[in-house]
Amino acid sequence: MSEVADTVTDMTTTLRRADARRIALAAQGFARPRPGTVGTRQITGALHRMRILQIDSVNVFSRSHYMPLFARLGAYDRALLDKLAFARRPSWVESWAHVASLVSVDDWPLLQFRRDDLRAKYGHDAWAEANQPLLQWLRDELADRGPLRPAEIDHDAREGSRGSWWGWDDVKNGLERLWLFGEVAIAGRRGFERRYALASDVLPSEALQTTVPRTEAITELVRRAALAYGVATAADLADYWRIRDRPAVLAAIRDLVDDGELIPVAVDGWAIAGRPAKAWLHRDAARPRRVDATAILTPFDPVVWFRDRAERLFDFDYRIEIYTPAPQRRFGYYSLPVLVGDDVVGRVDLKADRASSALRVQSAWWEQGAPPDAAERVAAELLTAARWQGLDRVTVSRWGDAADDLAGALRAERHDHPDGRAT
Repeated sequence: MSEVADTVTDMTTTLRRADARRIALAAQGFARPRPGTVGTRQITGALHRMRILQIDSVNVFSRSHYMPLFARLGAYDRALLDKLAFARRPSWVESWAHVASLVSVDDWPLLQFRRDDLRAKYGHDAWAEANQPLLQWLRDELADRGPLRPAEIDHDAREGSRGSWWGWDDVKNGLERLWLFGEVAIAGRRGFERRYALASDVLPSEALQTTVPRTEAITELVRRAALAYGVATAADLADYWRIRDRPAVLAAIRDLVDDGELIPVAVDGWAIAGRPAKAWLHRDAARPRRVDATAILTPFDPVVWFRDRAERLFDFDYRIEIYTPAPQRRFGYYSLPVLVGDDVVGRVDLKADRASSALRVQSAWWEQGAPPDAAERVAAELLTAARWQGLDRVTVSRWGDAADDLAGALRAERHDHPDGRAT
């Protein structure tokens, strides 16, 4: 998404790139020291700063929605997040937000326009028209029986108890559509498998009955994105909630500028198509002189999930390689960005080998400009990550220009990369 020339003409402030980076990290909670004890209050505070946790099924190290809290808070009991998000009456609920994500129940009304758009797209297409009886049967099943996994519903369909037969694919497709439309909500998971329920059985009546006009909702979401990012371009703000309506985002920015909430800025080195990029600073953004964090990030952390922003903030070219054929991977199957100080200084490909109780560093790489103490700091974070995952030791392969440094700092045993890769 590119900014139009007439969005803002008065650039009142210029920020150095390093200042913008620290503002962005502070907005995401990385300027705060990690708490000694992590309870529900600390988790809720971190969630409200981010406003959103993206969900992803890859579990080679840890499910993605658990990792942003670990990056900000350190080791914590994942059951505490589960209680907030996967209880019968959660305070955080799954919604199509950035993509499939956890959002505060209080934010449910702000995304109604998104559900309306999805219903317009998928509620009357060829599949939906051909499967209206199935969709009604699913509503009836959930009304009669309460929260159910797709396998439980599919089993009854196969038994023919309702006189009709639908396969698993149709049942799952129907449930997913009803979830996208907001008729159905997620009432917890068993493992990673969702339990679907009528939205009225999961969400409070206030969330279901509150109406927020589309324009007002988009303005509020842009405002929350600006708070979560600290400083951002229009493309950044739109991507936070994946708002595709470019004119609406730009109109929201203008309104927030007029209200004094967003301040037009220029950031040294930020450019779009060779021209200085228009950006905005939230008036409440902290401007720390120093950020001294150490963290392992998920690919779906707001700090790096928008690749253009990651390049602007950190000069970090990041692509996930899980779908890249193994011989063509540059950094590994699921390499995770590593933050040290106020910069992304490397990436590590991690695997939790639970059978041998080992955290395996499958590859490790430095970015240009990694500080001299990076190996020791990353090693300490890897040990914390291993303990968080209930693993006893860390082993390091020989693939990557940081592998020997980390192995030395950890005094770790080495293992062969499964693909035979080495530096």
